[in-house]
Amino acid sequence: MSQVHQTVAGKDKQPGDVNLFFRRWLANPLQMGSIIPSSPRLGDLIARQIDRQSNSFVLELGAGTGAITRSLINSGISPGRIAVVEIVPEMADHLQTKFPQTTVLHADAFNLPVELLKDTTSEIGTVICGIPLVLLSEARQRQFIQQVELVAPGRGFLLYTYCITSPLPYRTLGLEARRLAWTPLNFPPASVWHYRPKE
Repeated sequence: MSQVHQTVAGKDKQPGDVNLFFRRWLANPLQMGSIIPSSPRLGDLIARQIDRQSNSFVLELGAGTGAITRSLINSGISPGRIAVVEIVPEMADHLQTKFPQTTVLHADAFNLPVELLKDTTSEIGTVICGIPLVLLSEARQRQFIQQVELVAPGRGFLLYTYCITSPLPYRTLGLEARRLAWTPLNFPPASVWHYRPKE
């Protein structure tokens, strides 16, 4: 299941971000991880970790309603340098309408359309994860890490989380980990971690 979404003319107006996010949370709380979209403050902290001068792509997995995507663009990262993956069809449609210059893939982050990504992006420099990996089994966490390695070998990924400590058993998973930022100005308070394969 994967496809590149295009904006459809004459489509009904998209619902507000918060309403859409909350409805998806009600439908599947574990998939969403939070009851409301991430704050601009958290988005700013994530955007600071990305080289704005690079031509490499930023790949956002589990983009939701685009709160982090918006922060990336506001920070000066070109929309054309951003690719987002979202498994929920309604949210993927919403993202394509909201960010028509980005590459929006309706796909599963645990089964990435690797060839499609290679066709639609240049080198992927940064991977951002908005999926609540802490709620998943170790086997699923390993599957996610393997998918990231397929598209951005050796680079690892940024994970934003509401856990006080590392949400991943990184040593068991063969990763190095570093907490890059923390903000109380998010509900709930959030941290940004960088995980990468252990050298």
